[in-house]
Amino acid sequence: MSLRRLQTKDNTLVLSTIKEISGRRIEERRRRDRITQPQLARAAGVSVRWLREIEAGNPKSKLDEHLACAHRLGLSTTHIMIPLLLMERRMSIPEELLVEEDLSELEDRYIALIYEHSTAAFSRRRSSFFGLPDDGETS
Repeated sequence: MSLRRLQTKDNTLVLSTIKEISGRRIEERRRRDRITQPQLARAAGVSVRWLREIEAGNPKSKLDEHLACAHRLGLSTTHIMIPLLLMERRMSIPEELLVEEDLSELEDRYIALIYEHSTAAFSRRRSSFFGLPDDGETS
């Protein structure tokens, strides 16, 4: 089975694909949780008409609107953020990343990795600034 990837040479295509998938996920979660469009629109600060456009994946919708809707629904935003990072680095995006239902485990792993990296970097900077050993212990 070959791994299909979305090439990031065309940023417009990548962004419209992200919005289409995000809109579908937002609608699916809203329906699953039995939240009406007026309820979600009010909570996310958009009009009901525009929420319909977001759910339809309108390429003119803004990513911050997708993020607001996803946040209000308790939906992971990894399906938006990781493809954006890959696009920024001109890396292809595995199709499986875009179609995976629940990316919360992946999101948790990324957050833990970023936290560990940041903590280690801070510890190194602190140690070199104060002349402490790398483990942070004083002599």
